[in-house]
Amino acid sequence: MVEQTILLPSDEFVRALESHAARYEVLLSARDQAGLRKYYEHLQAWNPRLHLVAPCSPKEFATRHVLESLVALHYLPHGATVCDVGSGGGLPIIPCLIVRPDLSATLIEASAKKAVFLRESLRHTGVHAQSQVVCARFELTPMPEALFVTCRALDRFTELFSTLAEWTAGASTLLLFGGHTLREQIEKAGLLYTAVHLPESGQRFLFCINRSAP
Repeated sequence: MVEQTILLPSDEFVRALESHAARYEVLLSARDQAGLRKYYEHLQAWNPRLHLVAPCSPKEFATRHVLESLVALHYLPHGATVCDVGSGGGLPIIPCLIVRPDLSATLIEASAKKAVFLRESLRHTGVHAQSQVVCARFELTPMPEALFVTCRALDRFTELFSTLAEWTAGASTLLLFGGHTLREQIEKAGLLYTAVHLPESGQRFLFCINRSAP
């Protein structure tokens, strides 16, 4: 009788990272995978209480959430300072900080409970020294000194886009995850952008708005 090996969800998650990373043009070291595993396990422990992400398989979390988030790294130069707006469960910024320890970031989250999760997750994954969490609505707090702004899951994203665009006027580059409704808001604001279709997705894009471009 052949014994079957039962994989833990975190093992399935790492296997999915390994098998799909190339499609996202992401190269992950053993250290990166270990850090992302810690993040995945920590989020899964908190998710039933805070509903940080919709329930999904380890493979879907690896591809749709983590690897999609890491696409932003292609647009963040060494030593970049980042402001992540509406951080929620830590996407996209925590995976980016894990893989790129040269980055520094301010995470802005309006929910006090989610802000606690973010601080604990940053400590748990060992990236707290390069980051800080601000518990506030972004539009009610001064924008941190950061040249790059990321945003993936802001509540009422399209409704608040014009406010976000005005609030981030001092940033050189916005990296925003969304679909065609977000594209419409970007075009309505008259901003120049590049849309990067995210692998293994239907209508999800990373919109890169470079305000420093001539």
